[in-house]
Amino acid sequence: MNNNIWYDLKLKFLRSGSPAMAYIGLNVLIFVVVGLAGLVCFLAGQRGLVDGLVYQYLAFPSSPELWLSRFYTLITYQFFHDGFLHLLFNMLWLYWMGQLLLDFIKPRQFHVIYLGGGIAGAIFFALIFNFIPAFKEFVGIPLVGASACVMAVMAALATLIPNYEIRLLFIGNVRMKYLLLAYIVLDLIGTADGNAGGSLAHLGGALFGFVYIKLLQNGYDMSTVFKRRPKLKVVRNENVKQNTSHINQNEIDAILDKISKSGYDKLSKEEKETLFKASKN
Repeated sequence: MNNNIWYDLKLKFLRSGSPAMAYIGLNVLIFVVVGLAGLVCFLAGQRGLVDGLVYQYLAFPSSPELWLSRFYTLITYQFFHDGFLHLLFNMLWLYWMGQLLLDFIKPRQFHVIYLGGGIAGAIFFALIFNFIPAFKEFVGIPLVGASACVMAVMAALATLIPNYEIRLLFIGNVRMKYLLLAYIVLDLIGTADGNAGGSLAHLGGALFGFVYIKLLQNGYDMSTVFKRRPKLKVVRNENVKQNTSHINQNEIDAILDKISKSGYDKLSKEEKETLFKASKN
């Protein structure tokens, strides 16, 4: 029974083929492992030991003297959260926005947006924290969470399909561009309170998502450096068969490229139907 549950979880999150689900699974797994380790330390009379180690060595530091020795925290901070609610809301937004964004871009592009947004958020947080006098009192507070990554995904989606509507509870249908604008305004207001660091990181992530899509629409894809080059194979003529799935994938890739450059609204009816059928497979 337990093996079946573990297999189902791996299939759902780690082997689903969706980067969004993979990141959700990884974030949840790390949260559970850290929580259980913290419980063991608490029972052993070492309360706060695990959290202290996480914030000291795996969270992104705001102090400039630690940046070189803790350079790896540009990535690690993205996978640790300050409590269950912090994790829950980040993962819910990542699920909703991430799954939708993956209907229009390729998985490797999603990886760059997600991780790049997190890195940009940390850099933005570090620079603003240390160069604007109003934030001097907060220097020393480390940064954790996937919020900047999620904001990058949301900003990328709002830039790619700004007029796409989603339904929000108690509010109704809201266009993506207005939803993103509301979050940016809230983050700007939030820079004046105790969570200034998190709000600044959100803004950095949103900026990265916006810039990535704008560059993509102008013909420059930052994710191409991670594109696998096909291996050359020599085959005999009699063994060559028509590969319809490969042709279909090329057609899907061409449609996704068109969306990236021109937007979903520019697709023909036939292209939209092809994309819809592919998303059902």
